[in-house]
Amino acid sequence: MTLSSGTLEAFASGLRGALIREGAEEYEKARRIWNDMIDRRPSLIARCSSPQDVARAVAFARDHGIPLSVRGGGHGAAGNAICDGGIVVDLSAMRTVRVDPSARTATAAGGATWRDLDTATQAHGLATTGGIVSDTGIGGLTLGGGFGILMRKYGLACDNLLEAEVVTADGRIRRVDPDEESDLFWALRGGGGNFGVVTSFTYRVHPVGRILWGPIIHSIDQAASVVHHYLEHTADAPDELVVYAGFLFGPDGAPVFAVVPAWVGPIEEGLRALRPLREFGSPVADMVAEARYMDHRAIFDQSYPPGMRNYWKASMVTGWTDDVIDGLRKLFARSASNSPGTAVVLEPLGGAIDRVRASDTAFAHRGSAYTALITASWQDPARDAANQKWVRDAWEALGPSRAGGVYVNYMQSVEEEGEVRIREAYGANYLRLAKVKAKYDPENLFCMNQNIRPA
Repeated sequence: MTLSSGTLEAFASGLRGALIREGAEEYEKARRIWNDMIDRRPSLIARCSSPQDVARAVAFARDHGIPLSVRGGGHGAAGNAICDGGIVVDLSAMRTVRVDPSARTATAAGGATWRDLDTATQAHGLATTGGIVSDTGIGGLTLGGGFGILMRKYGLACDNLLEAEVVTADGRIRRVDPDEESDLFWALRGGGGNFGVVTSFTYRVHPVGRILWGPIIHSIDQAASVVHHYLEHTADAPDELVVYAGFLFGPDGAPVFAVVPAWVGPIEEGLRALRPLREFGSPVADMVAEARYMDHRAIFDQSYPPGMRNYWKASMVTGWTDDVIDGLRKLFARSASNSPGTAVVLEPLGGAIDRVRASDTAFAHRGSAYTALITASWQDPARDAANQKWVRDAWEALGPSRAGGVYVNYMQSVEEEGEVRIREAYGANYLRLAKVKAKYDPENLFCMNQNIRPA
């Protein structure tokens, strides 16, 4: 970056927040994100404290031709929050949440995490669909669609978005909703970070009290029979029930196969609904228990802590055949990492998700049965290649079960995934998204994402 000190000083003096430059004391900490594999060095980090700061940073990047990335929670596995040699628009100081319990709405600043939002809403016995790791940012998750244990009952995070405040590439602060600039509002709900920096999200929130939650752990040798029972049981499950299933490593490093149900509804009904899952086979442990909604993320927080090296791949799938299960079981036995963050998981969709038309939001995968997510987590950089290869091999082992689409929040970079895969992420909505992109970001300023090129 070749900008004069006067230009930088003028920019810094106009910010309410801080401008962190390479070499500053706090720079090394400020450039680190959840995935420790990401080791990029931006020239500037604009730690914004207001939408006006964001607008100023966006305009500065545009006017000077500087690469730009946007950091919310910084939890994306692809590391899109951090760029090399450019400017990071850092929202991590913007985390205010306001709840209107009578209207059942919550408005959160763009840097808030799901822990921030849930803490505020659960004080009123309310919640909205959010991720399964507490320090995931609300922004990236919502913009990609937004999975979580409430999704079959209340829809995706983006389905619950009522209004957004967004800074577009022209530096304007816009408020968008179904009536005001509806094309941009449509694109924000599943189109990733392609259209601007969202500085505020207003969600519909719902009554959510205590839930049933916890893993039912089986021997890995029983994976095939458990998967078949799981697929049969979840095919017509009630909306209140979300059941994850997959190959995991326990705290002792031993491989297991686990079914992890979450019941969001009356507890007595849930105990009856979960009985077939809990009584099937010979589980070595049944940890299903009544819990606060706020506490359900603890198991995943422990499995996916910051400071680990992470690599993911995913695909929409129809289910797993015996051949797929056997291939994954054998691969899991020779994983390059046996940390709790290494897993191959089935995540069920359906329910309320499918009662929204694919054209109503940018999230295109209505009607998909399951997502398969493959994650590896490790600490030693010398194991990078081995772990990445293992993830890719497991993805290939999904074989004929792959349904073609992919959840954008589980993807790697454009360079790694390729253009065809990017188009699969947005499905039938890609061309419409490209037209919206051309209207609001014709120069593709916001390109550090699973990028949609302007039409």
